Amino acid sequence: MELPDLVRQLFAAKQAKGLSFADLEKILNRDEVWIAAVLYRQATTSEDEAKLLVEALGLDRSYIDHLTNYPIKGLGPIVPTDPFVYRFYEIMQVYGLPLKSVIQEKFGDGIMSAIDFTMDVEKEVDPRGDRVKITMFGKFLNYKKW
Repeated sequence: MELPDLVRQLFAAKQAKGLSFADLEKILNRDEVWIAAVLYRQATTSEDEAKLLVEALGLDRSYIDHLTNYPIKGLGPIVPTDPFVYRFYEIMQVYGLPLKSVIQEKFGDGIMSAIDFTMDVEKEVDPRGDRVKITMFGKFLNYKKW
């Protein structure tokens, strides 16, 4: 996946400073997944958040404008080829309709918001191999009738 120059610069600065997403979470007081989304330009910051992030990454103030501008979101119209990202695509291909059916049976005709939404990633140690635990927490939105 070809990343924009800005994204590569942000990640290079993060690496040069030796910062983890957990380190940045403490500095910005925001979740590490959200911060990663900011660095990939899938989310936007307030000016104060941008200033903190730019300072933590040791970047010049010109990056503040980039971080506060509205990003263009999404991976594009193609099937992702990165194996990690593809697995989530595959999960939705296999379990998307079952999840939709179960959620709509419990909540009604609607969707889970990706705007009023949070996500958390945890590592669970398991003797059979460590596990990734992802919790998605989104507001349910009923489809409107008119």
